[in-house]
Amino acid sequence: MSTPDRLVLGTLPDPVHRTLADFEEAFGLTLRLAVAHSEPGAAAEVLYVSEGYSADQAGADGPDRIIVEPRDGPTLVLEIAGADHGRKDVIAGVLAPVIERTMEAAREARFFTTELTERYEEINLLYSISETLGSILHLDDAARVILREVCDVMGAKRGSLWVHSPHDRLLHLTAAVGDGGMDGPLSADDPGAVTSMVFREGRSVIASRTLSPGERDRRLEGDSLLSVPIRYTPPAGESKTVGVMNLIGRKNEGKFSAADQKLLTAIASQVGAALENNRLIQESLTKERMSREMELAHDLQMKLLPAAERFAGAEAAARVQPAEQVGGDFYQLFQLSRDRVGIMLGDVSLHGFPSALIMTLTMSAAGIYARESSQPARVLRDLDDALRDELETTEMFLTLFYGVIDPAEGRLVYSNAGHPHAFVVRESGRFDRLVATDPPMGFAGPEAYAQRDVQWRTHEDLLLLFTDGLSDTLAGFTRGDGEERVLNCVSENRHEPPSRIVDALFKLTADAEPRIIGDDRTALVVRT
Repeated sequence: MSTPDRLVLGTLPDPVHRTLADFEEAFGLTLRLAVAHSEPGAAAEVLYVSEGYSADQAGADGPDRIIVEPRDGPTLVLEIAGADHGRKDVIAGVLAPVIERTMEAAREARFFTTELTERYEEINLLYSISETLGSILHLDDAARVILREVCDVMGAKRGSLWVHSPHDRLLHLTAAVGDGGMDGPLSADDPGAVTSMVFREGRSVIASRTLSPGERDRRLEGDSLLSVPIRYTPPAGESKTVGVMNLIGRKNEGKFSAADQKLLTAIASQVGAALENNRLIQESLTKERMSREMELAHDLQMKLLPAAERFAGAEAAARVQPAEQVGGDFYQLFQLSRDRVGIMLGDVSLHGFPSALIMTLTMSAAGIYARESSQPARVLRDLDDALRDELETTEMFLTLFYGVIDPAEGRLVYSNAGHPHAFVVRESGRFDRLVATDPPMGFAGPEAYAQRDVQWRTHEDLLLLFTDGLSDTLAGFTRGDGEERVLNCVSENRHEPPSRIVDALFKLTADAEPRIIGDDRTALVVRT
């Protein structure tokens, strides 16, 4: 028997279609399957009917209406025509449960197919996000791409991604999709913001949304909101929350589910790792840039200092060794009129970059004032006036020695603003301390500065100037023994050229184990 032509009038799973067709062909039947209606007189919703089916024929030989009750869905009515009464009973007894089981199997297959399709989209989304994070260098750009894909796959009207800054304790809007949202930033302690609460508590929230005062689109009122923390878990240590990802509203007007929360949490975990990696990279780049800048500052500072060994006015040697890459120690040598020589050494309090700025200002101003006046006291007075505001603002001070050697007169005239380590080393090995005439700059008042003069023997005497860093490096347990070791070293080498004396001093400090935290080290030795 050939298979009767069939007319499909509703949505019925293909397996049920094939089952009905098989029964038609096997038993020479005509069938009709429709939805049972509870209201009398209501038109039946026909799902399946054989070509040539006749309702009159169905009722001619006895019972031909069978109730089919699938597990899910409405009750159905199956009508059988084209068979005698005895066969109808048998066929009905077999066909009804077969239809029910076939519909259940079709429903489960459809469910798993839908579930697999959804999971495929989710897996594909997670893979796409991994590719995005790996291929886009700028995190802000990657965040916008990711958020757009998430909104598309999850059917969200709008999305936002917030990143926390530890420096200002604010959540900053890094990416947004859709209109009508807040621009930020948000305080992490804001008690009224869901985003802030999710960040603080580190837990996800699904809720119906109430607009904040900064949002303008009233159409979003009542939309479903899904907010999850962006967390980073290091290889060792506790996880931490670094931001928040929000989805607002469904395009199908539905609500976000626990499955949506699980997917967005997985996405947020990927983003959290990328945020932390980006932070570490930026910190590394910042440190590298600062290191390069400090190296450049060190080179520039060293170039500001004169090459003492090439100074034409005297036999001289000097060395500055900052405790950090830049420091506050410096020296100057000036060739003055009538074969006189100006020698200056300064030590700015503290060390590092602020001290280096004061040092640079002092050297610039000293080069002007030393050539305008032959009196050391006048030079220090002018320098104090020029540096007063900067020293007060930075709460720093400056010890400064400035002396002028006049070989023709056999005199050394000097002014000393609180610098403790200034000596004339006599040919016999005796040391004459050039004591301070005034307090350090930054403390001295408007009546400072005074000056003194001592005898100077050309070719015999040495002028020795050094800073605390040198003597402190050599200090033991007895007060002043660091300075004593410096003086003993110079005395032993006093007949050597100044360059060898400086080398001996720094070799001494290189072999020492300092008990005091390091400071800038500077030494200057001059012989005329």
